[in-house]
Amino acid sequence: MDKTLLQQQVCAHLEADLALAIRAAQTAHEAATHEENIAENKYDTLGLEAAYLAAGQARRVEEIRQALKAWQALAMRDYDEAQGIGLGALVSLRSAEGRQQCLLLGPDGAGLKLPGAEGEIMLITPRAPLGQQLLGLGVGDEVGSGAQRWTIVRVR
Repeated sequence: MDKTLLQQQVCAHLEADLALAIRAAQTAHEAATHEENIAENKYDTLGLEAAYLAAGQARRVEEIRQALKAWQALAMRDYDEAQGIGLGALVSLRSAEGRQQCLLLGPDGAGLKLPGAEGEIMLITPRAPLGQQLLGLGVGDEVGSGAQRWTIVRVR
């Protein structure tokens, strides 16, 4: 599995999300500043609601921009046993029941799922409990809690 290719897929997905978010922010801004949304009395809140939506969309655009910058700046290094798992690591996990899961530890974009040769690859960040547990570990170590225990079977 080529981690650089996965990084490019993440960046392409974030770029598409950014384009969509920019269009949504522009539409929300136009609605908020449209003359028909000027309040006619103190109970007319359509313009105010549109302004809140526009502000939220603008924040989302900035969040996606920051995520994209972080992924573009990430150096995808080979796994080093001495340092353990870090950002950019591609980690394969197996549960006691034999379920397998493949994770890509990245700076942002948690929850994004990418197609991989061995199945679906899910992005997680060190802000997630599992992502935080993975940092510094290696093959054979266990992560998770309670009934959700996973063994690290491969790291790239």
